[in-house]
Order: sequence, then C-alpha cells, then structure tokens
Amino acid sequence: MGRAFEYRKATKLKRWGNMARVFTKLGKGIEMAVKEGGPDPAGNTRLRMLIQTAKSENMPKDNIERAIKRATSKDTADYKEVVYEGYGPGGIAILVETATDNNTRTVANVRSYFNKLGGTLGTSGSVAFMFDHKCAFKFANTKGADPEELELELIDCGVDEMEVESDGITVEAPFEAYGAVQKWLEDSGYEIISGEFLRLPTETKEVSAETRETMEKLIERLEEDDDVVNVFHNMAAAE
Repeated sequence: MGRAFEYRKATKLKRWGNMARVFTKLGKGIEMAVKEGGPDPAGNTRLRMLIQTAKSENMPKDNIERAIKRATSKDTADYKEVVYEGYGPGGIAILVETATDNNTRTVANVRSYFNKLGGTLGTSGSVAFMFDHKCAFKFANTKGADPEELELELIDCGVDEMEVESDGITVEAPFEAYGAVQKWLEDSGYEIISGEFLRLPTETKEVSAETRETMEKLIERLEEDDDVVNVFHNMAAAE
C-alpha cells in the first residue's frame, strides 16, 4: 500500500460524521461546479464526480437537484473556492479548503481558530509546497478485469497509485489528470462510486500526545465551520 492510501485511511471520514454538514458542503461543491462548467453532467466532468460522490454518501436525489437548480438561479449566493494556509501547534502544516460567499467572514473565522489553538494563519504559498494535489476515484470492478492489466492501462491516462479493496478499486492521480481518468473509467464501462480531490503531505511530522490533542481540536473546530470543505495537514497518524 502506498503513502497516499495509508494517509487517506488514517485521516479519512472523520469530517463526514455529521450528515447534514456533509450534504451542505457537497451542495456547495455542486453549485460551484455548475457555475464553472454548466448544469449538464454529461459535459461537466467535475459535476459528474461530485454527483457520484454525493450518491455514495446517500445524499438524496432531491438535494442534488436543488443544488443544481440553485446554481442556475440569479438570486443564489456566488461561492468561491479559497484555500487558506498556516501552521498549527507543533509546526504542523495545514491547508484549509473553503467554499465561501463572504471571504471577510471566512478568513476572520479561520484566523480565530488558528489563534485560539496555538496556530498561525500564513500567506498564500507558505505551506502548499509541502503537499501534492491529487484526485482519487473509487470504482467497482464490474467487468472482472485483471488488476495488473487494469493498472497498466490506467497508468497510461495518468494514474500513479492503485489499491484493490474489498468494496472496490481506488486509484489516485495528479489533480490535473482527473478529467482524463474519469473519462477513461466511464468510456471503459466502469461504475464510479465516488471521486474526490486530495492534498497529500510529501512528508509527515511526529508530534507529542499533547500537541496531537490540540491539533485534533483545531481540525475539529475548522471542520465544523460551514464554509470549510476540507482540512489537510502533515501530522503523522497515531500509532
């Protein structure tokens, strides 16, 4: 198992603990994807990926359709993607992805979380270089393909890691390759279960138990904010 999969397994899905919050954040993502590439999933690869992910998280079809409709309304909020960077306690690098219609409110909130829990909000580019921007897809091997042969084919369209799991196959690729990988999977007849974007640390950092506890409080505080979509960091997983 590669570095990326180990990191994902160690950090994944605590943020999905509150279903209502998950649906809100997925809805914002869908709205932004529609405004960026149009409301037709057939011609909007990012929207297709978000819809697939929403379905995998059991987001009701009505919620998905309302998010698409809101994005085409003139009265809807205009969400923008903004990434904040900083350091948490113990010098842990943190990237915070947000979807906001009020950057003044969001930056004030994010800064307050950092300040209250021993961190410092930095400037753009201060920690981003410590992370690889990736995309990941999980799909069902409905065709019964041989994993080794499948991996060779996927490498040709940009995949750099593949993991066969009990409930499907997960692949990861550079962020820029998500359209090509998604198209190949769809054209080849595979059922995509979910897709997501990741920022994986190039190296992780060990911390004390006390620092870990404070970092976890900071991560939790950030993830509870409605404007925050994802929080990534380079703290090593607890053993």
